[in-house]
Order: sequence, then C-alpha cells, then structure tokens
Amino acid sequence: MNNRFATHDTFVVERVYYTNRDRVFEAWSDPTIKSQWFQKAEEFDFRVGGRESNQGGPPGGPVYRFNARYEEIVPNQRIVYTYTMDMGETRISVSVATVEFKQEESETRLIFTEQGAFLDGHDSPEAREHGTKIMLDKLGEVLKHESMTEQNQ
Repeated sequence: MNNRFATHDTFVVERVYYTNRDRVFEAWSDPTIKSQWFQKAEEFDFRVGGRESNQGGPPGGPVYRFNARYEEIVPNQRIVYTYTMDMGETRISVSVATVEFKQEESETRLIFTEQGAFLDGHDSPEAREHGTKIMLDKLGEVLKHESMTEQNQ
C-alpha cells in the first residue's frame, strides 16, 4: 500500500516592472499577450468562474496539465485563482494563487502569493517557487520588449 501525504506551503514572489499596472494586468488577462510568457492556453475564459487550461512538457518527458478557475478578478488590482497540476494521470498539486498589482509611481510591483498542497512527493514548494520566478521573469521580458517597441515607433 502506498503511503500518501501532502506538503502544505505558502510562498511569495515579488517583481517590479517598469510600466503601469494596467499593462501588467493586461498581460494576465489577454490570451495573446499571456501566451508570450505562459504556456499557450487551450481554454481561456478570463472572468470570475471562468477557466484556463493548458498542457505541455519536455520532449519525451511527462505531460503536465494546468487547470485553473478564476475565483476573483478586480481589474488592475487583483486576480485570485485556484488550480490543479497533473503529471500524466497523477494529480501533483492543488493551489490557490493571488496576484496583486501595486502602482508605485511609474512602475508596478507584482506580488504573487501561492498556497499549495503538494501531493505525494511528485512536486515540491521549492520547485514550484523556482518555476514561478522563471515565469515572472519571462513576463518582465515581454513587458520590456513591448515598452521598447512602443518607444521606437
């Protein structure tokens, strides 16, 4: 018999983006922009009660499936969503994520807080936090590129 267990943890990742919070929020709410820094969605319904899902993984490796439900959206201020992560047919985590957008003069402080149950050792809070940091850095690259493109027009 397999010994099942859950590791519960919360982590917070902050990033500062040198653009206004409307643009940062749009990068989360517009599927075309979001697909530049997050796995392209198979389903994207950005509204309270709406869902977002995608799947992907390394070549020859396992397929990971992200399935989210938007619980609260306050335009340009906050997004709260719950999501599950599966590896193949195995559920590896269940999380609540809160994304806050704070305008600070000409820049935006994004505060990403995740509370998760990481299941049976298939995933860990440390690995998820590491992946989140990479994801938010990619978002920063997209916003920086967008800003530079506008300046050159």
